[in-house]
Amino acid sequence: MTSANQNSTVLVTGGSGFIAVNCILKLLEQGYKVKTTLRSMDRQNEVKSMLRNGGIRSFDELSFIEADLVDDKNWNEAVAGCEFVLHVASPTPILNYKHEDEMIIPAKEGVLRVLKASRDANVSRVVLTSAYGAVGMGHLNRTTPYTEKDWSNLNANLHPYQKSKTIAERAAWDFIKIEGGNLELSTVNPVGVMGPVLGSDYSHSNQSIRRMLEGEIKACPKLDSCYVDVRDVADLHLLAMTSPKAKGERFLASSGNALSMLDVANILRKNLGDAAHYVPSKEIPNWPIRLAALFNPSLRMVATLLGKYAEVSSEKAQKLLEWSPRSNEEAIVATAKSMLQLGLIKSK
Repeated sequence: MTSANQNSTVLVTGGSGFIAVNCILKLLEQGYKVKTTLRSMDRQNEVKSMLRNGGIRSFDELSFIEADLVDDKNWNEAVAGCEFVLHVASPTPILNYKHEDEMIIPAKEGVLRVLKASRDANVSRVVLTSAYGAVGMGHLNRTTPYTEKDWSNLNANLHPYQKSKTIAERAAWDFIKIEGGNLELSTVNPVGVMGPVLGSDYSHSNQSIRRMLEGEIKACPKLDSCYVDVRDVADLHLLAMTSPKAKGERFLASSGNALSMLDVANILRKNLGDAAHYVPSKEIPNWPIRLAALFNPSLRMVATLLGKYAEVSSEKAQKLLEWSPRSNEEAIVATAKSMLQLGLIKSK
């Protein structure tokens, strides 16, 4: 623990989220003072419980403040006295949305609220948690890995969640360029986030692991994705926060080559023994899913991703920031084992 860290306060937005709570964990371990926002202060004990599961024993350097992405209230107070801000909070995918603006407006307005408050409070740097969804969506006939130079195509048939991440990140960079003053910005763009869960609030990517273990998924959609461990995502946020080289840069967070959902299922069966009894061992053709998505809103995002090229390169983060992620297999197995240990998998 360095004295420099002890003198630095970091705001983490959306402290109950899967990535956010892991960022808080890393910051506290490294001696930072941490403030975090919650939409409801009723969730303080839940956050502390997740942090305890991650090994934190003292909360003397952690404080909470109520703030919502769709409301100006308390954002100036939240950023006051902070050297850095990790803006992790963002609307998660809404499966039964009525209009795409339900995801787009809170994401865009939220990031602008945080950036304006940070600029006015003389925050040094904001690290925005963006997503692969702002990089690799809506491109046809892609054959080379996506990099930070790529942006999702807003003119394509994107799911509103992917569109919201793209619009919000573009709005952030435009703000910094036009009216950011001395405020610096970096973004972290994770692919599917796996890794050990600390409680019942975890990423939507992890839901597929739960659903496989519980036997909800009988056959795997032909869906490719890259993955990354949440602990490595948190590490990358801290590197992007402190490294001079990270100023004004985007960083894709990915552990390795893309895996099909069947590859993920095979990893679970290989490593979990009887606990993987219900994990599927075959694939389902694309057409039944596309047909079902016409009537089942929860399948809309899956349907837009079927058969899509999904390789990404995280070479930039590894070379520029000396970031070294765990393997896909370690991240996926850690997800499943933690869910089993915490009793989050319903037994039949």
